[in-house]
Amino acid sequence: MRKALRDAVVVITGASSGVGQAAAEEFARRGSKLVLAARDAAALQRVAKTCREMGAEVLVVPTDVTDADAVRELARKATSFGKIDVWFSNVGVGAVGRFVDTPIAAHEQVIRTNLMGHINDAHAVIPIFLKQRQGTFINMISLGGFASTPFATAYSASKFGLRGFSEALRAELADEPDIHICDVYPTFMDTPGVAHGANYTGRKLSVPPPVYNARRAARAIVRLAERPRTSITVGFVADLARFAHFLAPNLTTRLLAQLTSRYLSQAPRVESSNGNLFRAPAVAGGIDGGLRSSHRIPLATVAAVAVVGLAVAALIAGKPRASHMGVLR
Repeated sequence: MRKALRDAVVVITGASSGVGQAAAEEFARRGSKLVLAARDAAALQRVAKTCREMGAEVLVVPTDVTDADAVRELARKATSFGKIDVWFSNVGVGAVGRFVDTPIAAHEQVIRTNLMGHINDAHAVIPIFLKQRQGTFINMISLGGFASTPFATAYSASKFGLRGFSEALRAELADEPDIHICDVYPTFMDTPGVAHGANYTGRKLSVPPPVYNARRAARAIVRLAERPRTSITVGFVADLARFAHFLAPNLTTRLLAQLTSRYLSQAPRVESSNGNLFRAPAVAGGIDGGLRSSHRIPLATVAAVAVVGLAVAALIAGKPRASHMGVLR
């Protein structure tokens, strides 16, 4: 059953840039009432201005999702609209570097933000949903939720953990037919996230093509709010990676580590940085990260297909074969 989004109250965390900003604009186009949260108050006000120009009613609540009390206050302020229909838990940070080269404080902050931040979101809004007997909680995870990420170990741990949290919470709420826990697994998005993230490699970071427009993810999220489902992927590379990892997880992870290591050995040198781990970025960056280019060879597509082929080959090679007599050999 399709849910109407006009006048629906939608809370978006991580709304100051990237997919969060794109989602805010997309919900504004549908006539939703918005509650926008992130650490950067000035960036939130810029996003709010754009959404108000589209006709949306907007409340700005600067919030650090790692602070459980602050998130509860966010939920309380959101209920000034009378209800909460959708909560898009979107905050995410990353730290790229070899495990031993990445400070333990950085590992901890990634887990605190990407996992505990989303748990704080849910813990604040689920009691409201239960009181209302309805509501949709949308968890932004990533393809990192089912395919591990070498050189970003804490990120990988946080996304695997978030997937498990979401599955467990969904099971607990199975007797509430109008409360939905939905997961979003996008592939690489063209957002400022890579530029904002912590980088302990000493090399310039990028992502391989194809890189998708963040507005595509935003449209998928709005459709999910209209017609809730357990999970969706955004971008076919996410589906390929999921399938390959299912067939041969060790092989695909080793291959990804080798490709990443090769890239880092050739990338231009840069200074290591904590990025936006411990404070909001100096420049929010808007929706786009400048990573898309129609002239780049789709290496990620080729790599993904190759990974699937290798995974299938490994799976077949690992199975016993039958002779024409039916005897295993």
